[in-house]
Amino acid sequence: MSNLVELREIQAVNTLVFETLGQPEKEREFKFKSLKKWGLDLILGKKNGQEGFFVAEYGRRKKGDIYEEEGVTYEVSEILQEMPKNKKLFAHIEMAEGKAYLVGELREGNSSIEILRLPAASLLLAYFKKHKLHQLIEALRNVGIVTEFVKQRGQEGKPYPFNKLPNVARRFLREAKDIEKKAGFGRVALAYFGENKDGDARFRVSWFLPTVALFEIDLAEKADKILAAFK
Repeated sequence: MSNLVELREIQAVNTLVFETLGQPEKEREFKFKSLKKWGLDLILGKKNGQEGFFVAEYGRRKKGDIYEEEGVTYEVSEILQEMPKNKKLFAHIEMAEGKAYLVGELREGNSSIEILRLPAASLLLAYFKKHKLHQLIEALRNVGIVTEFVKQRGQEGKPYPFNKLPNVARRFLREAKDIEKKAGFGRVALAYFGENKDGDARFRVSWFLPTVALFEIDLAEKADKILAAFK
């Protein structure tokens, strides 16, 4: 136990932590095209006989379809190809019993219409898979208002100080900070342990980003790219 305590103290003292402080973003405005990037169609139709808007899996429904899901009857009048006039799309994260849900709304002035409420982790993974963001899929660990990514290679040891980091590790930290600025919040912890006898890097990265910001494809693609470079 004493050896473990000593190792954890060495790692806790020497792991490098960089934080972009502020409240994790809970809501963000998105463009209409974001829905398709998430794998969803926006539909005008009836929900239990009431005219309104809702979403369905991209390409799965067509005009005239009538179907039932979780006790609700849907009738498809039109698959929309642009945002309804005067409306804007907002999405935010809500937590319930320890699970995160992405809630999407069409908003006009002070009026809002909920169009989706889906488990954020499942939707995030399907969205990452659709856009071939394999590094994010591999590193994803848990999803709440913030999402944690973990990437680890090789045997643990004593982490290097910042001034001894290789260029690839410094570049990762710099680019991670840029992403966090765009997202408005973030926390990255890096323990770099050097190379093994074969010249392969040994490290552990834990990275937190606001979940709703990851539904911006440009931000998600950049996060995936810099994780891929760190190897």
